Amino acid sequence: MQQRVERDGHRSSIKTTPYWWEDVPRPAPTTGALPKSVDVAVIGSGYTGLSAARETAEAGRSTLVIDAEDLGFGCSSRNGGQISTSLKPTFDDLRGRYNEDIAFRIRREGIEGLAFLKDLIKTRGIDCDLRVTGRFHGAHAEKYFKDLVDAAKSQPKGLEVAMEIVPRREQRQEIASDRYHGGVIFPAHGHLHPAKLHQGLMKLAEEAGARFASHCPVQAIERSGQGFLLRTPRGDVAARDVLIATNGYSGPLSPWHRRRVIPIGSYILATEPLEGGAGRYIPKDRAVSDSKRIVVYFRQSPDGQRILFGGRARLSEKDPVVALPALHSLMTDIYPELSGIRVTHTWVGFVAYTFDTLPHMGKHEGLWYCMGYCGSGVNLATYFGTRIGQQMLGRSEGKTALDGLAFPTRPLYGGTPWFLAPSVGVYRVLDRMGV
Repeated sequence: MQQRVERDGHRSSIKTTPYWWEDVPRPAPTTGALPKSVDVAVIGSGYTGLSAARETAEAGRSTLVIDAEDLGFGCSSRNGGQISTSLKPTFDDLRGRYNEDIAFRIRREGIEGLAFLKDLIKTRGIDCDLRVTGRFHGAHAEKYFKDLVDAAKSQPKGLEVAMEIVPRREQRQEIASDRYHGGVIFPAHGHLHPAKLHQGLMKLAEEAGARFASHCPVQAIERSGQGFLLRTPRGDVAARDVLIATNGYSGPLSPWHRRRVIPIGSYILATEPLEGGAGRYIPKDRAVSDSKRIVVYFRQSPDGQRILFGGRARLSEKDPVVALPALHSLMTDIYPELSGIRVTHTWVGFVAYTFDTLPHMGKHEGLWYCMGYCGSGVNLATYFGTRIGQQMLGRSEGKTALDGLAFPTRPLYGGTPWFLAPSVGVYRVLDRMGV
């Protein structure tokens, strides 16, 4: 891929902005002075921040959403748009860490988060190309197909998620590839247009009375009386409550939070429109993922003409064109016939993993926070962002199973994941071996 791109000049023609931005151009930068004081300041304008701001503004709290970049510049307008009931730890994992009751309630949050998002989109009229077409999760080795079958047949009571087993002999009804050893369908899962969802959430927050300040980095947060003072290049803002909603873009502003999230690049490419459409490759318009440790995910574009293919092609590379050959190789491993297809867009967004692979929310030294969705932020960020907003208002409906859980870090970790490269190298070998 690298040689072909350089040979035909294709590199210079590839857009490095998200395909989604073709339909939803970036919001115009905000201008003007900031308010001297607000009830609530939200730092970060992604799904989390907007969902919390909607709650506090609808309750009559003066609310300001602040972002160092365009509103929604981060992964909320860059992700693959897949929605699921995904929380990374299994029930048995969680039961081993905590107890059966806590494990049950945590796993329920994933189920309730997806239902919440679907209901919000429907009841609030968010036009974001939502399609509940199901998700095919492929087994990259025979062992993993057996694991998927066992998991489908042994779901704990009250945590059941609909699953349909797809043996390898029937796999081409779901995906035009022989790469997998069968898989399962999650009928309740699907996909949407992530930038349109972001636009819809921003509209709801604005209609509720929230104000926005883009291209306005918060340079410092200082204690001030009963609240905080936010220092920015456009003036200082006093806020009674502050929410850190920066997720994979957390930086030196909040070192405590930065030490607890691991930013990982998630790279996506968009193919050119395909002859006969993308339905040739994903016949039922499913979202697709697989059982590899090095995650890949893909789907049709909303118009059904392209494949949008994403994965952890690199770790922290900020130039998506540099990561494109590795990402392209992941795609052609599944669809060899796409090796000659041109790529029109390639981009990157940074998701936030945590050391216990759970989202975390709460309050530390007076600052509210909500982050760490481990690659499942479309539904989880919208859901938990709403819940943290309710908690800021003191409302009982904001309570979650994550409340009070320790937010772990590791010694010597300051926000730069130096340990990822050797770990990912081992994972790649294990994936290739099918173990």
